[in-house]
Order: sequence, then C-alpha cells, then structure tokens
Amino acid sequence: MSEVDLAKVDEVVDKYGCDDGMLIQILQDVQAEYRWLPKEALKRVCAKLGIPLSRAYRIATFYTLFSLEPRGRHVVNVCLGTACHVRGGARILEKLEQSLDITSGHTTPDRKFTLQRVNCLGCCALGPVITVDEEAHGRLGVKDIDGILEKYDGTSAQE
Repeated sequence: MSEVDLAKVDEVVDKYGCDDGMLIQILQDVQAEYRWLPKEALKRVCAKLGIPLSRAYRIATFYTLFSLEPRGRHVVNVCLGTACHVRGGARILEKLEQSLDITSGHTTPDRKFTLQRVNCLGCCALGPVITVDEEAHGRLGVKDIDGILEKYDGTSAQE
C-alpha cells in the first residue's frame, strides 16, 4: 500500500478554502487521488477543517461511492436491478465472484479488481449489464465474463 502524501491532501482542502461545507467534494477529490479514503487522509482533512473525524466517517459510510478500503485498479459493478435480475444478473454476479475468487464488496488480493453489486446502472435495455470502470458491457451471458476480465487484466482471471 502506498503512503498518503499529506501535501496532496492539504492541496485538496485548500482548493475548497478549508470550507467544511465542502466536505463531500473534498472527500471525492481525495478518493480520486487514492481510489479510496485512507484513515491518514481523513484525519488530515478533519484537522484542516476543524471538524471531528466522526463527521467524515459518517459521510464516508453513508454514501456508497466512498470506500474505506483500498479498491482495485478496475471497479466492476454488477447491476441487479429488476431488468437485469430477471435476465440473469445474479448468475453474472456468481460467475464474477467465482472468476475473481472474491465476493461482492471486496477487492482481489493483487488489487486488480473490486467487485460491487448495484441496484441500477441505467442500462435496462442492455440487461444483464456490468460496468468495468466506466465502460458498460451488456446483454451478457456467463460465458462472456472471463473474456471481459481478460481485456482489463491481460491474463487469465484465475492467475
């Protein structure tokens, strides 16, 4: 795990004028830098804003876009909304869990992939659908999953 560059965290907070009303935006920018919210970064943000650490944790745990654990280089979202569910979304999730050897909500030990289930990706006509990073893959069958993972990994999903 890389160390947190507190100078970068300071830059983010300073960009927003040390305004505690901008906490969500500050946390978004910090997470964009590290792909998650390291505790050291949260402590620094709170110290600079003069707010309790519990306030930042309350925000970070309420909004699903934030992660308090390191995320993989690629984030895989599996839609389990109604349209995707009835078209086999649960089978797609099971295949991803099997291929990546993790369960939903976790990251592979090599930090290549984070797997998440979501309620809707807004691509109902493409169901079942997943996104890898910001790229949507739709009308999927279980047989498509390993090929998609290889596109982002460059190796077999089991390696």
